[in-house]
Amino acid sequence: MIASVFGGLNDFFGSTTWEVMRGVGIGVAILFWIATAYWVRKDARRRIADRRLVALATLLGAIPPFLGPIVYMLFRPPEYLEDVRERELEIRAIEEGLGGERLKCSVCRADVEPDYLVCPVCTTKLRQACGGCGKPLEPAWQVCPYCETPVVSDDTTVPLRPPARRSRQSRTGTGRSGTGRSSGSSSS
Repeated sequence: MIASVFGGLNDFFGSTTWEVMRGVGIGVAILFWIATAYWVRKDARRRIADRRLVALATLLGAIPPFLGPIVYMLFRPPEYLEDVRERELEIRAIEEGLGGERLKCSVCRADVEPDYLVCPVCTTKLRQACGGCGKPLEPAWQVCPYCETPVVSDDTTVPLRPPARRSRQSRTGTGRSGTGRSSGSSSS
């Protein structure tokens, strides 16, 4: 009985079926080995910036078959380069926010302080002043938090330029002496 079992195994391993199965198994093992080396290279490129270290990691993933990717997984960087850059950008944005938000004039984009009533560059009215204490008020406030004076909305305040600038703009295209005469002649 034992001889018949071993005889059957001997016949199986000597058949062409076994040769085909062995060839397919070796092919699958080689394909899997190449796939693991490719995976190590692809993952290393996403995690390591230096090309020489990527090549070394790929070599490590390929040379000891099936053991190299396991060693690589133990020593690879924990984060992708893209995640590191994203985190650095977020930290920089938070640091800039903590450093004090720089307020800008909505018209000329000049730097302004939070307590400015008008832009010192273009004279755009930035905030309304309190009628009681003169401190700057936020647009949504109903009462001054400093002196408890009710806020009266002042819609008549329009961003104005200094008078000298307005008079120069109105004189464009005419002479200096012509401006005074034309305004005098139009009234008569």
